[in-house]
Amino acid sequence: MQLTKKGHSCVRLEKDGRVLVIDPGGFSEPDAAVGAEAVLVTHEHPDHFAEDRLRAALEADPEARIWTLRSVADQLSAAFPGRVTTVGHGDTFRAAGFDVEVHGELHAVIHPDIPRITNVGYFVDGSVFHPGDALTVPGRPVETLMLPVHAPWNKIAEVIEYVREVAPRQALDVHDGLLRDQARPVYDRMLGPDGPGVAGARHDRLAPGESLAL
Repeated sequence: MQLTKKGHSCVRLEKDGRVLVIDPGGFSEPDAAVGAEAVLVTHEHPDHFAEDRLRAALEADPEARIWTLRSVADQLSAAFPGRVTTVGHGDTFRAAGFDVEVHGELHAVIHPDIPRITNVGYFVDGSVFHPGDALTVPGRPVETLMLPVHAPWNKIAEVIEYVREVAPRQALDVHDGLLRDQARPVYDRMLGPDGPGVAGARHDRLAPGESLAL
């Protein structure tokens, strides 16, 4: 499997010539999902869900499909009849040749006065876990954790504890579109071997467009 980091929280997975993309939102490239046979969306916030990115993918491939939670599916089903599947916690399905499990139900707390929306994470091929905007623990071994490092709803102590609890082999940064370049070495140090420690997980970050073989 090859993983390519796209802008912000979007990642592209490729295996045997087939492509799956997760969360092509407004902070990712306009063509982030083009070429994907399957697109997964974790929740409705615009940095994860941008209809123009999805439309570009589905217009490029008449066989391309979307899997997402109901709040997003309800906005897309009329525009893409028969091509949007609603999923929720505990569901399993196969998309673009990948086996996918759905974990999680709620977005992380931004502020007590802001109602929580639904959020799901996707565990792909029993290897890569993308939690969306939550610190969901899938309750099984994770090889590669897509780690939301910077958001209005988190702080570095929570991120460190999350990696410790999931205990992946490696953690790769996502949700970093608002993180200034000056801050990146600070996060690298805190999450790396010279920081408080993250249960032996290797921490890394990829620039948009950079790929890694898993």
